[in-house]
Amino acid sequence: MTKLIVDGREVEVPAEYTLLQACEAGGAEIPRFCFHERLSIAGNCRMCLIEVKGNPKPQASCAMAVRDLRPGPNGEPPVLNTNTPMVKKAREGVMEFLLINHPLDCPICDQGGECDLQDQAMAYGVDTSRFHENKRAVEDKYLGPLVKTSMNRCIHCTRCVRFITEIAGVADLGAIGRGEDMEITTYLEHAMRSELQGNVVDLCPVGALTAKPWALQYRPWEFAKTESIDVMDGLGSAIRVDSRGREVMRILPRINDDVNEEWISDKTRHVVDGLRTQRLDKPYLRGPDGKLRVVSWRETFAAIKSRIDAAKPERIGAIAGEVASVEEMFALKLLMEQLGSRHIDAREDGSALHPRFGRASYVFNARIAGIEEADAILLVGVNPRRDAAVLNARIRKRWRMGNLRIGVIGERADLTYPYEYLGAGGQSLASVVTDGGDFASAFRAAKKPLLIIGRGALAGAGGLAQLGLAARAAKSLNLVREGWNGFCVLSATASLVGALDIGFAPSEGALDARAMAKAGALDCVYLLGADAIDVAPGAFVIYQGTHGDRGAHRADVILPGAAYTEKSGTYVNTEGRVQMSDRAVFPPGDGRDDWAILRGLSGALGKPLPFDSLSALRKALYGRYPHLAQINAIAPQEGNAALESLAKLDLAESDPAVSSAPYAQSEGDYYLSNAIARASRVMAQCAELARGPAAIAAE
Repeated sequence: MTKLIVDGREVEVPAEYTLLQACEAGGAEIPRFCFHERLSIAGNCRMCLIEVKGNPKPQASCAMAVRDLRPGPNGEPPVLNTNTPMVKKAREGVMEFLLINHPLDCPICDQGGECDLQDQAMAYGVDTSRFHENKRAVEDKYLGPLVKTSMNRCIHCTRCVRFITEIAGVADLGAIGRGEDMEITTYLEHAMRSELQGNVVDLCPVGALTAKPWALQYRPWEFAKTESIDVMDGLGSAIRVDSRGREVMRILPRINDDVNEEWISDKTRHVVDGLRTQRLDKPYLRGPDGKLRVVSWRETFAAIKSRIDAAKPERIGAIAGEVASVEEMFALKLLMEQLGSRHIDAREDGSALHPRFGRASYVFNARIAGIEEADAILLVGVNPRRDAAVLNARIRKRWRMGNLRIGVIGERADLTYPYEYLGAGGQSLASVVTDGGDFASAFRAAKKPLLIIGRGALAGAGGLAQLGLAARAAKSLNLVREGWNGFCVLSATASLVGALDIGFAPSEGALDARAMAKAGALDCVYLLGADAIDVAPGAFVIYQGTHGDRGAHRADVILPGAAYTEKSGTYVNTEGRVQMSDRAVFPPGDGRDDWAILRGLSGALGKPLPFDSLSALRKALYGRYPHLAQINAIAPQEGNAALESLAKLDLAESDPAVSSAPYAQSEGDYYLSNAIARASRVMAQCAELARGPAAIAAE
């Protein structure tokens, strides 16, 4: 630690701090436009000027480190001043230059009310300008369907360029020209190709980059702001839902250094319009003519009761979808128990993950923040850029720190960082353990190695064998050691870990999701927002969900539920962190909370569930699973026990697991992965752009 004098106060800060960070640690407020804690230092805007005693001119505090300061003649600590007349005059001059070419269009700018330039001009600028010449004019650029440009407002802070290059890993933005002729551009006028590009709007300190889907639709002071959790993937990113009246208007990130830092994916941010379109807002019942008609809740429950009463318990099953919260899955599990059915599952993709092997067998044991400690990473059957774009940015962040080797077994894809391709299937994983090789040697020698296995390896018939094979590899490579568990499962859906935590999975002898969907397997199937599985004709299908998607098209009865922004719910992310979302708006029409629908149905069936409120439901939930009451906490789990359990799996009949057969490739479209996203026009535009002209022409 280094001692400094900041505005007369003595502080101690790390030597690697910039002067800007040191001054803020001492309680001073330093204005800035180009500096950002998670980006490299550019020193472009010069707004952070301070006075360093001994220097005749003001110093850009973001571009100088504490270790670069010299003590006084007699060894006194360096002295920094942030509010002297020289500093005040320097900042006023910088602000005057920044505003020379900035247009006076605050009344029509979407950044108005949230603009750093507005705030700092008021705090550090002057009330007049000495510039009377013509302002420059810059042509707006096309950046794709998500980011709108007004380049006349750009102050060349280059935050967007640094983010896209450093964090997102896609060199789509840069600067051309010099001085007043400098412009931020994509060079060839193509759309940005990153799944994280929407974050440049948050980073832009002026109104040069704004959100195109929301353009000219709101003012920020109109919103009610609700803290919530994202459900577009298994990461559980911290988000803020901004609503106006009964409508969600936008979704922004919240800072959570343990999960998403301050970034969110474009699907998380821009799926908003999907919450409003193709919504189920009334109960429906399919009539004798095969057409769905609007009915009352009473008629709907009566139809369900008649079919369930006619079916045997062993011919009834339930499947939960990928955005279901823990509360509704728990309620559905209790209902199935009272009906005498053991056929429950939340693994629509046929994943091999199961709670019987222990919690450490299906969570990201090293934790998301632990990626930054890893010194070797092996990706097995996973495409983190698709399954968890923000987590992929964390891997890239660790790669940029240096001294990291990354190996990939499975799909060969552009992950935004270099890696060693080791093979396509289980045989390659086995060879890493048995045959050795350069990467295997480095992986064994690593102090904190990380094996990340995903749905490409775990889904389908050979998934269980692949899970056992990965566990054996983890044991052989000593991934679980004192203070470190490098065996990590990346869950791609928001509901999976929570479902496994409460045992929403088939017990011994019960049918899994894919078996339930087969013809003749069951007489009655309950789909709780399950849209990724096709139930064969013959069964009576009850669909409870939010959108007129695949599940609703197959359903005989439709029960309108609440989307994740319309209810309070618990979600458990891929690392096992328990998080809770809050209600931002109410569901449309006759839509109801999902737990309330299940409670009402249980009463109509003559088997009422033991709760009448959400608080009573959670009390019962916490009674059975106490760790779910610890919000934002991760319950400890025994990694070695899980590996031992998995390693004992009988792999005698798993020849495909160690054959040259490749792991499953990513299915479907990243931007259209769930019912909410498929209802979004913005996501459809992104999907079309991602496929490219050649793919569209081939279709």
